[in-house]
Amino acid sequence: MGTPVELMVLLLSLYAPPVLFAINNIPALQQSVPLLVMGVVVLGSLFLLLHFTVRHKPNVDPLFYVFAELCFTCMVGLTNALEQDKFITGFISFYLKEGEPHLSTAYAVMMSYWEGVVHFILLLLIIHRMFSQKSYRSLGLLWAGSSIAHQIVHVPGVLIGKYGSNIRPAFWRNVPFFVAPFWVALQLLSRPREMPVVTADKISAEQRKSLLTRPADLLLSLLLLGAMAFSVFRGFVVLDCPLDACFTYVYQYEPYLKDPVGFPKVTVLVLFFYALPLLSVLLYGLNVPGCSWMLDWSVLLAGAMVQTQCCHVGASLHSRTPFTYRVPVDKRWSVVALNVFPAVATALLLLRCHSNPAYFMNPVHKGQASGKKKED
Repeated sequence: MGTPVELMVLLLSLYAPPVLFAINNIPALQQSVPLLVMGVVVLGSLFLLLHFTVRHKPNVDPLFYVFAELCFTCMVGLTNALEQDKFITGFISFYLKEGEPHLSTAYAVMMSYWEGVVHFILLLLIIHRMFSQKSYRSLGLLWAGSSIAHQIVHVPGVLIGKYGSNIRPAFWRNVPFFVAPFWVALQLLSRPREMPVVTADKISAEQRKSLLTRPADLLLSLLLLGAMAFSVFRGFVVLDCPLDACFTYVYQYEPYLKDPVGFPKVTVLVLFFYALPLLSVLLYGLNVPGCSWMLDWSVLLAGAMVQTQCCHVGASLHSRTPFTYRVPVDKRWSVVALNVFPAVATALLLLRCHSNPAYFMNPVHKGQASGKKKED
C-alpha cells in the first residue's frame, strides 16, 4: 500500500521553510527579478513532483494540483507570520525587503497565520477526501470563500495603501493566487450537488411553515439584518461620513480603520459593496422556500466572513499596528464583539442550511407530494 497522497503533500509542503532560508541567504538571488524567477522555478518543480506522486492513480482531479501547490504557499505564509512575531529568524527578511514589504504589516501577519493554519488544514482535508472517493464540494467551497476574501482584500489593499507606490516585481506572483480561488469556486459550483434524501411530505411540510412558526429562522433573519446594518454603518465610517456617530466610532472605538496601510479600509468596503448584497440575497433565501442555491452560497459567504473578520480583528489588536491605530484597551471587547457578530451570523446560517435542508430543496406541490406518497 502506497503512502497516502495527503501525507506526501504535507511532506513536500514542509520544504517551504528550508527553501525560504536558502533564498534568504544566497546573494545571487537577492534581487527582485531573480527572486520572482526563483519563485516560478520552485512552484514548477513542485508541480512535477506532485505529478510524479500521483501518476499511477486513475482520474486525478485537476483541482488536486491547485490544492497541493497552495499547501506549499500556506507554509510560506506561516513562516512569514512566525518570523514577524519573532518566533524564528533568517527565513524571509530579504524577501520582505526586495519582494513584498507589506507582508510585515499586522494584517498580513494575521492573514499569514490564517493561511498557514486554517487554509492548510482545509486543503489537506480536501485532498484526503478527494483520494478517499468522498465528496469534498462543501469543504472546497468553504476554502474558496475564505481564499477569495483573502485575495480581494490583500491585492487591492497593497495597491491603494501606503505600499502601492513601491510595488516590486515579486508582488505579481499574487496574480495566479488571486485567480485560483475564483476558478476553483466556479469548478465546484458547476458540479452536481449531493442532496440528502428527504421525503416529499417532509419537504412540503417544511415549506408550508411561515417565518413566525420557525423561531430559529426568525432569529437568524434578525441576526443577518444586524450584520447588514453594521456593514452599512462601517461603510459610511470609512467613506468619511460627517455624522457624529461615525466620527465617534472611528476615533474612540476602531481607529484601525484609519491605518494608512489600506487593508482595513478595503476590508470594510468589500463588506459594504459585496458582502452586503450577498447577505440580502441570503436573507431572501431564508424566507422563500425552495432556494436550493442557499446550500452553496451560505458556505461561500461563511468562509469569506469568518476569514475577513478574524484577520481584521487580529490586526487591529496586533503589536505591529501603530499604537494610535490600535483598538483602545477599554473598548476592546465591545469592538471585538461587533466585528465577530457578522461572522457568527453567517456561520450559524451555514449550520442551519446544512443541518435541516428540506426548506431549501426544490418546491413540492400538493399533487407531487400525494403522488410520491402513493408510490411509496
